[in-house]
Amino acid sequence: MSPRAGQPGPPARTLAFVESPVQLLNVLEWAHLYAGRIAAGAQGAPGAPDVEGAQGAQGAGTGGADPAAAARPGGSDPATALLPGQAAVPVPALPAPALPAPAPPAPAALGAVPPQSRRAAVRRALGRRAPGDRAPAAGADLTVVVLAPTDPMTRGQLRRMADLAREDGHRVRWEEARGGASAPFQTIGGLAGVLRRADRIVMGDPFSRYVQLLLTITRAKDLVVVDDGTATMEFVAQLARGERLVRWHRKGGRPGARDLLFAPVSSSARRRLTPNARRRVEVFSSMPVSEIPDGVTVTANGFAWTRARFGPPTVTAGADMVGTSLVETGVVDGERYLEAVRALAKAHGATRYFAHRREHPDKLRRLAAETGLEIVRPELPLELIARRGPVGRTILSFPSTVVHTLPLALAGTGVRVAVCDIDPAWLTDTASPRAQGFLSGVTGTARDVHRLAAVSLA
Repeated sequence: MSPRAGQPGPPARTLAFVESPVQLLNVLEWAHLYAGRIAAGAQGAPGAPDVEGAQGAQGAGTGGADPAAAARPGGSDPATALLPGQAAVPVPALPAPALPAPAPPAPAALGAVPPQSRRAAVRRALGRRAPGDRAPAAGADLTVVVLAPTDPMTRGQLRRMADLAREDGHRVRWEEARGGASAPFQTIGGLAGVLRRADRIVMGDPFSRYVQLLLTITRAKDLVVVDDGTATMEFVAQLARGERLVRWHRKGGRPGARDLLFAPVSSSARRRLTPNARRRVEVFSSMPVSEIPDGVTVTANGFAWTRARFGPPTVTAGADMVGTSLVETGVVDGERYLEAVRALAKAHGATRYFAHRREHPDKLRRLAAETGLEIVRPELPLELIARRGPVGRTILSFPSTVVHTLPLALAGTGVRVAVCDIDPAWLTDTASPRAQGFLSGVTGTARDVHRLAAVSLA
């Protein structure tokens, strides 16, 4: 089916570019929702509701569930590796049982269809073969291109997510995009042909210089931006205001030499991400979006794929804590962060600390030694780990993406997400002037979370 007109036609050739496990997770969520819409239309139900998408109106300005939007599309690296040259430290990981068979999905557009028929319909909708089907038209399926980073933790999680994508029937193309001085040229040169043939580009990070370069090559008429965490909020706001694309924690600083050199490419990417009569732009997000550029479609990510694929989890009586990379990005002072974690864990009886994939091993060693918390380095994004379980009845977090995503992924489980504000005194001297306001906005716009006051540091 054609995703827009609703008439029979070959499925679009779609390329998705990801650089982190969270981006790949949200590509799978988008593909799940998109396939559900096509399959619902194929069954003569063009008015079927979005798959778990009604709760994603995301604040003022989104207009809730847009009826018109329903016709639009939206290896070897160990996951627990430390950085080179660092001594190993006991950093326990979650037990890693075999991935469970898909659980029955929550009520959705395909909720009344038997699971076997639903999976077959989803495969056909994305141009993939179900058992007994004839081969689909060439180029009909989704290809995920992983622009591999160098960080061992991120690579490990990406490989696990790539396995899940393959299990769903998607092609995965792993590119060692940062494997040496010549790697960018080889990667971009190798992708040029498929980029020019693609009808739709799905991207997880519009701030990425790699992605911005690739956008200058593509002729795709559909561009989709899926969540890359809190950066999505800033991307949409900057696009609406016509500003240059700069990550929120860097905004306010003077552009460096590389920024100036890359400015023409960044400007070109921003123009291509601006919708017009020949190009459609969609943002697929679970984050609150208050400033929506003219012509941009905002589609809610309700984490329907995650809930259908994992869980429900076993819920324990204790509390778990979610780590953040705000120290590593230079926003929060390391000593203040350590004191805050210690105070928060003591106040709420937390026993486990789920490390962010970018947290430095030295920092995690100190946290384990000085707080007594069990440090867990997840092998998958936290939304999947929590959904698989076991998980504490309370999850403590500082302002981050998970205060928006975990309530969706854990809907109906009884788990409470509590978020602790960042005290302005914890910020570094080099933090962006916008840091405090942005972090407060992340917390203040989160739904279905319990807001905690900033902990008092003695």
